[in-house]
Amino acid sequence: MAEFPDGAPIWADCVVAELNAGKTFYREMFGWDFRSAGPDYGGYTLATLDGKPVSALMPPMPGQELTPTWTLYFATSDVQATAGRIRENGGTLLMEPMSVGEFGRMLIAQSPDGLTFGCWQPGTHEGFGLLGEPGALCWSEIVSRDPAAFDTFFSAVFPVELRRMGDPAEFDYKTVQAGGSPVAGRMPMPADTPAGTGTYARLYFGVDHCDDAAATAEKLGGQIVSEPQDSPFGRWAECADDNGARFTVIDMSTTKGEKPAM
Repeated sequence: MAEFPDGAPIWADCVVAELNAGKTFYREMFGWDFRSAGPDYGGYTLATLDGKPVSALMPPMPGQELTPTWTLYFATSDVQATAGRIRENGGTLLMEPMSVGEFGRMLIAQSPDGLTFGCWQPGTHEGFGLLGEPGALCWSEIVSRDPAAFDTFFSAVFPVELRRMGDPAEFDYKTVQAGGSPVAGRMPMPADTPAGTGTYARLYFGVDHCDDAAATAEKLGGQIVSEPQDSPFGRWAECADDNGARFTVIDMSTTKGEKPAM
């Protein structure tokens, strides 16, 4: 099991309108199996691949208006202290620190630029059990309405460094460095993004063939948000599930071009 330094993505889950339908969609997309966290956890359902946890699905809580979205959680060794730094640096706590049985402790917050995110302090649930393979998370990045505000906030809340990648005159992209390694990215909201789209976490899940995976999302009632395109890191496409929650598929074996300098 990998250890996750503070500030690194450690977990992700998605609210789905109907749990069985959500399981069908993502089983067909990524080959996931599912198991319930137990009757005391409101239908929270772990997604596994080869028996290892890769994400989770959950129905909306009673009285909660459905917001179809993937939520990314960042690792913390002290969720209470992290909550304090979130407040001190202009963030908003949407869910105060709480224990989730023996699994761990968590909070849900919003950054000043509008990202809704979680923090997870591991207990028996240590986070992703598989990364960087088809069917598992391969990369994540924050697509921000106010990149400078995110940079200031995130580097104050977590012991991370945001390091520019490539030529900022061409594209303002930074990597989040935690524990001495790049763990996530940050990019500005593209100019052609529909009005009203807020800052969000883009999650890249590995696939064997990008174009086929994007077509599968469409066949299952989802949509292709950004058509398949090549990059030095892999061929990728941004999709949405049948509820509208966005995710990205990437075939990391199919690359084109040189990687930008770090």
